[in-house]
Amino acid sequence: PHWGEEMNFDELLRENRRLTILRMLTKAPSYEANHLVIQAALESVGLTASHDQVTADLRWLESLGLLKLECVEGSDMCIWIATLTNSGSDVAKGRATVPGVRRPLPGGGPCQA
Repeated sequence: PHWGEEMNFDELLRENRRLTILRMLTKAPSYEANHLVIQAALESVGLTASHDQVTADLRWLESLGLLKLECVEGSDMCIWIATLTNSGSDVAKGRATVPGVRRPLPGGGPCQA
């Protein structure tokens, strides 16, 4: 849907967060990062999200095979390590589309989240 039709602002933010997570992982060493780094990186590009929103997005992306999640036990919580899959890379680069993840614009310049 286009803006103003059925998509609401929360859906727009969610789709942008999911694309941004995948795109960030394409640039991360070993194509992986923990959820705390991902949350801080999202905030740095204007996509502020709660801990619960980030982990829900990561679990959703994992359910579609776009990334893999592993829990590393921290002192008082689970630290989620997200690793990009080949399918996730295809979606991040616009070679494949998935409903619920914003499709990147052609060229995918540095200003595109």
